[in-house]
Amino acid sequence: MRIGLLSDTHGWWDPQLDGLFAGCDELWHAGDFGPEMADRLEAWGPCVGVWGNIDAAQLRRRFARDAVFEREGIRVFMTHIGGYPGRYAPRIKAEWERLSAEGQLPDLFVCGHSHILKVQRDPRYGILAMNPGACGRHGFHKVRTALRFVLDGGRIRDLEVLELGLRGAMP
Repeated sequence: MRIGLLSDTHGWWDPQLDGLFAGCDELWHAGDFGPEMADRLEAWGPCVGVWGNIDAAQLRRRFARDAVFEREGIRVFMTHIGGYPGRYAPRIKAEWERLSAEGQLPDLFVCGHSHILKVQRDPRYGILAMNPGACGRHGFHKVRTALRFVLDGGRIRDLEVLELGLRGAMP
């Protein structure tokens, strides 16, 4: 299963994503959709998402704060504000402690919010953490980014960083 992962679009769809995500089976959006972005993604095809701090009440009714699901034998936990290994948001750290005690930790943790692309293994919990950075035009990031990868029989493979150009540059 091929996944396109993006976050922090803030209402703007980069036209390059049409081609870059053409072979994807699902798109995952880690929050801060912005106006009309959810409709665009769902018109594209299957989409999993969570609301972010800029998303209005309509999107918060449509998407959950956290999405917990499984694809191809990979347990996924997605939220918008989550932090990263060693610096998790307090709510997420408490969730990892609870899930660890229950033997239910996810394999993959996805978040957005920071606008900083980061893929990092957590040695304490054994979770792979992914933040695709931001592919929108608003924020402090310099380069717009997204991720693409394959889920295959309990494995995550063929991870690609998609650089979309400078934040202010139009494709």
